[in-house]
Amino acid sequence: MQEQILTIRQQILEAKSNGQKLLAVLLDPDKIVLENVDHLIGKIKGSPATHIFVGGSIVQNNILEELISELKQKINLPVILFPGDPSQISSKADGILFLSLLSGRNPDYLIEYQVQAAPILKKTNLEVISTGYILIESGNETAVARVSKTKPLSRENLDLVLATAQAGEMLGNQLIYLEAGSGAKQSVPTEMIELISQNIQIPVIVGGGIVDLQGIQKAYQAGADLVVIGTAFENNSRFFEL
Repeated sequence: MQEQILTIRQQILEAKSNGQKLLAVLLDPDKIVLENVDHLIGKIKGSPATHIFVGGSIVQNNILEELISELKQKINLPVILFPGDPSQISSKADGILFLSLLSGRNPDYLIEYQVQAAPILKKTNLEVISTGYILIESGNETAVARVSKTKPLSRENLDLVLATAQAGEMLGNQLIYLEAGSGAKQSVPTEMIELISQNIQIPVIVGGGIVDLQGIQKAYQAGADLVVIGTAFENNSRFFEL
């Protein structure tokens, strides 16, 4: 009997049901020099990463396709697009987080870019994973807030964040992503992660402002199913050392 191959989403759901915690390394093509990518791949292989996210708020260089090809050739992890807009779609990846910025009211990031992306995605074999994206106040203006022209939700207003996550779940989102933003001064509060994870059924992703292994562990303990690390991992060769 042929073994069924699980989709990326099914793998995340199975990990959640088994209590297995997942870790994604986020790579921003604008911050990567292709000549150094082998060193970066070596770091990822030496880490507990289970997924690779690729994308950024704005991607201005043209290495996206080449970067994904290098990753696919040299590392056996799912490569998932984390796009700031439809220009960051590549059929070379395994899947895409189909993001809707639920925390903002800019129609471009709620539905317009999704409308533009849909015909492109229909021509690919990418696994499309509907993701409710919620930007959380982090102590400074992040690239996501600046580019999307939206304000993050207050880190103090837990009820509003919960209602936003629950609305995303009711709308049919398959994942909820709590994001402090790249280079955030503060990560998503643990009490917020705990409240959200206990009151929705779908997996919770947490990213932004996580600068060390302890930060990852705190997010896991609070209920995050998948944690995303980016800038700090790229800059710190000893990230996973206690």
